[in-house]
Amino acid sequence: MEQIWPECQKNKRVCPQPQNWQKLYELLPNKKRQGNEWEPPLPLILAAWWETPVISKTMRFREHIEWAEAHGCLEQIAEYLKSLSEDEWYHIDDKLHL
Repeated sequence: MEQIWPECQKNKRVCPQPQNWQKLYELLPNKKRQGNEWEPPLPLILAAWWETPVISKTMRFREHIEWAEAHGCLEQIAEYLKSLSEDEWYHIDDKLHL
């Protein structure tokens, strides 16, 4: 986590763009449904993308990175994130788009 999180925040990054965030989520192991919720929680995309403040997106994205670390797939997630181009990330200064 200590190695990957600074990379996730460089250039004012908030989280991957929605399609890329969904792909990251699909890579996470051991996801499970708890009633109407998922563990870990779903990425804040689709309708949530428009309604969610930047800080909440950052926190949810960090939860996904922490989940990857706790479930032994941080290296795979790190490789995926490193493969993203800069325009595949959402930045603090970006306008919202899908």
